[in-house]
Amino acid sequence: MRQDRERLIGEAPEFLKLLEAASLAAPLDKPVLIVGERGTGKEGIASRLHYLSNRWEAPLVKLNCAAINESLLENELFGHEAGAFTGASKVHYGRFERAHGGTLFLDELATTSSLVQEKLLRVIEYGEFERVGGSKTLLCDVRLIAATNENLPVLAQTGRFRADLLDRLAFDVLTLPPLRYRTADIPLLAEYFALSMTQELERDFFAGFSAEAMSAMMEHTWPGNIRELKNVVERAVYKSDPDVPIDSILFDPFSSPFQPLTTQPAAEAAAKITADAASESAVKSSQPKAPCEQAAFPIELKAEIAEHEKALIEQALQTAKHNQRQAAKLLSLSYHQFRGYLKKYNFVGPNDC
Repeated sequence: MRQDRERLIGEAPEFLKLLEAASLAAPLDKPVLIVGERGTGKEGIASRLHYLSNRWEAPLVKLNCAAINESLLENELFGHEAGAFTGASKVHYGRFERAHGGTLFLDELATTSSLVQEKLLRVIEYGEFERVGGSKTLLCDVRLIAATNENLPVLAQTGRFRADLLDRLAFDVLTLPPLRYRTADIPLLAEYFALSMTQELERDFFAGFSAEAMSAMMEHTWPGNIRELKNVVERAVYKSDPDVPIDSILFDPFSSPFQPLTTQPAAEAAAKITADAASESAVKSSQPKAPCEQAAFPIELKAEIAEHEKALIEQALQTAKHNQRQAAKLLSLSYHQFRGYLKKYNFVGPNDC
């Protein structure tokens, strides 16, 4: 099952170019930095780098740096000596020691502290470190592969990441294309995840996706990338009639008329919603209705938000001359999302040309 999750699937030119770059870098005993948005498959690329290298028979050890408390991360990476602290009754071997002769993959590297970054730099440069609470210098032969969804050069410029460590990690940088830049792979990935879920549910066959469902997936922007696509498809499969093609896709599982209100104070929540709506809207030729200078409380927050959303939708339709696809783009929405808003607020207008 673990191997399936790391499987690299795609035929888009951008994705194939990335695989070629990874294959070229794999045989080298040099660090590699993998950059990509969340859910783009950075762990799968790390596995490819390891298993196409001369270290493929040695361990591939992985660690998500963001999943461990900062105070424990140093201990997890470098280990500790017996008696190093209360409760340390025996030697603990860290990830570097366990990865000796193989590869260590560190995900979410940007979350590490300056102290950990300094020790990582020393391991990369000299292949040596000390366990926590120890004075003996240990040698290790480990190839380091790191991943991040942050802009490390910007973090280095602002002093939030060590520039010298970035220089050493960036022998080669592999940047994964987001799913919205490889839309040709969406049907291929959706079919793969659907078949896997069908097998997990012990069904005899998968009836496929309707043209409308596939069109909705092609229109979606996939901010969560492949991980989001996997969740969306698996949810659709398990809720579907096994004998009928899937004809509707639920992108947001939290979508419900009974969704709880935010716990933020009403004024703060209203200000945030208004700011988010303004920043997402690309309507430049007309201005949305300005909020009143001083709200007369109490107010119906939901009603106020609904009126603001309807005003933006109406202005986008007018700007786009009632071309719904163009209006959706003006609001930075997919066509499927925009149609949902039209149905929600009972807008009736001409169909797309």
